[in-house]
Amino acid sequence: MAERPMWEQIGTSFVQLYYQQFDTNREQLGALYTDASCLSWEGQQFQGKASIMEKLMTLPFQKIQHNITSQDHQPAPDNCILSMVVGQLKVDNDPVMGFHQMFVLKNMNDKWICSNDIFRLALYNFA
Repeated sequence: MAERPMWEQIGTSFVQLYYQQFDTNREQLGALYTDASCLSWEGQQFQGKASIMEKLMTLPFQKIQHNITSQDHQPAPDNCILSMVVGQLKVDNDPVMGFHQMFVLKNMNDKWICSNDIFRLALYNFA
C-alpha cells in the first residue's frame, strides 16, 4: 500500500492537533498562528495572532466538541498546504451543527503554522 503524500500527513496531523486543542484548551491555539495570520469567522475578519486569539477566547460557549466528517489536503504554491475540513460541532446544550473550515498551512522555521483560516457554520435556510 502506497504511503500518503507528505502534504496529507501534515494536513491531517495539523487538523487533529487544532481541534484537540480547540476542544480542550483554546489558549494553546495561539502557537498555531502568527502576527501575519488571517481569520474569517462567519464573515468577520481578524488579522494577527492577538486579534485571532481574542476572537477565539471570547466565543460564547463553555464547552465544545468537534467531530470531523471529512478532510482534504492539497499542496499549494509557496510550499503551503491547503486543508478543507467538514464536520459537526456541539456547543454546550445546543443541537449539533455542521461546519466547514479551511486552513492554509505554511512552514516557518521548520514549524507548520496557520496563515489563513476560514470558518463557517453549515446553516441552511429552507424557507
